[in-house]
Amino acid sequence: MATIPWLVDVLRGAGVQVVVEGDWLNRMRPGDFNPIGVLWHHTAATSSATNPHPALNVCINGRSDLPGPLCQALVDYHGVFHVISAGRCNHAGVSGGSGPIPAGDGNTLMIGWEIDYNGVSQQMTAAQYNASIAATAAVLKRLGRDASYARGHRETSTTGKIDPSFIDLDKMRSDVAAKMAGGTAWSSVVDNSTAGRFTASSSWGTSTYSGQRYGADYRFADPVAASDAAWYKFNVPATANYRVDAWWPANAGYNAATPYIVATTTGNRTIIVDQRATGGQWRTLGTFTLPAGDANRVAVSRWSSASGLVIADAVRLTRV
Repeated sequence: MATIPWLVDVLRGAGVQVVVEGDWLNRMRPGDFNPIGVLWHHTAATSSATNPHPALNVCINGRSDLPGPLCQALVDYHGVFHVISAGRCNHAGVSGGSGPIPAGDGNTLMIGWEIDYNGVSQQMTAAQYNASIAATAAVLKRLGRDASYARGHRETSTTGKIDPSFIDLDKMRSDVAAKMAGGTAWSSVVDNSTAGRFTASSSWGTSTYSGQRYGADYRFADPVAASDAAWYKFNVPATANYRVDAWWPANAGYNAATPYIVATTTGNRTIIVDQRATGGQWRTLGTFTLPAGDANRVAVSRWSSASGLVIADAVRLTRV
């Protein structure tokens, strides 16, 4: 049975923060292990800044119905890779085949990342995503494979697995390919405090109340039957497709139906989000075709039928 004793060195060489969990070189399941790809999962546990890896013990030791280890590495809330095993793990089950990954024994065919988030009311953090992209690109280079060998469990599963939730797996592979090629996609963040890039009326207050905020503070306003939008200005380099992500601090007293407006090449698009939940992280609003030029591109509107404060914190555009 082959092993991958090079895993820690490859991850660190890619700039990924690594914690080695015990005797990882000798912790493995019996059976063949000759990986050709990387498989992404989510753990179904709820992680947080103060509890960043709640599923670590289970991934190491397994469950009553499935002995550990359950992955080669767990990716915690902060994007730290906890390396568990250099050998075969019980993470993939039977592969039904996906892309270049054939049908067969998934545990033989793939190296598994368990990304620690619940996948129902929580998506992976930006730190988890970015670290997983870097790690996947580095490992596939080491295996001599291209980005098509990066898959999600829901693509290979024969039993209806949904993991990893809230991730566009084609976009994931595109980001892995760009990382492998040494390039990076254009991306820009505008915070409510970014000089010359954020505008809002005097009806919008400023708060530092929530520790989930992006940057030093954020803006808030009561909902009204008028737009009175807070605008984010971006210098978009070319007419192309861009992923729009928003960051807000969540609170039970915030608005359940906050309108975000995206100014696309075909007119304004409105996306409604619940700012009572999933705060303190980037949440994807969608991918849109945006025109080139320096102009207001994304807004948070006060025109909401729901009660609770409307929040304007940070917005990120990334070319895809």
